[in-house]
Amino acid sequence: MSIGAVTPFQPASSVPLTATTMSSNVQLQGTGETLLVTNTTPSLAYVKCGSDPGAIASATDTPVLPNSRVLLRCGPLMSYCAGILTSGTGLILFTRGDGSFI
Repeated sequence: MSIGAVTPFQPASSVPLTATTMSSNVQLQGTGETLLVTNTTPSLAYVKCGSDPGAIASATDTPVLPNSRVLLRCGPLMSYCAGILTSGTGLILFTRGDGSFI
């Protein structure tokens, strides 16, 4: 397949994070090089991924707009994701897999 080609996203496993205005994290499940982050809340979210179970997200990390999703590359060493909301509470879903979405 050529560079830049689009392949359908194939999810392996999802984990929910109950997010608030305080950072919290969750251990990722499944395998794959791609991470689909879905912000199901009406608030702006920030997420950070890493290999450390003490991962903390802040307003300087990757933003995910309200009620939207973002696709990130997630290498094999990434095993935890942290999230924080600018207001309120709600779910951020982390879905590991391969490919991309349109």
